[in-house]
Amino acid sequence: MYVRKNRGPRAVTLPDGRILSLADLPPPDTRWVASRKAIVVHAVSRGLIERIDALSRYQLTDEEFDSWIDAVARFGTGALRVTAIQKYRQPRIED
Repeated sequence: MYVRKNRGPRAVTLPDGRILSLADLPPPDTRWVASRKAIVVHAVSRGLIERIDALSRYQLTDEEFDSWIDAVARFGTGALRVTAIQKYRQPRIED
């Protein structure tokens, strides 16, 4: 039996002091809620998993994941709630 060695750290510390480990990541077939999206964003931004691995594991597009990153950076985790999309969406510029 082979044990696969991770390329990154086993755990990272988040800005609020919490420890995030690989065991804290949601399963690949997860039902997406704001807190799970935030965990994946923090895991990638802190180097716990690589972006390409997260996209593959969770079957996300670059655009979808970029929107999560932007929402967390600009407005915090609350902006990841589906019910908050209209509140945090960028206004369209009409031609």
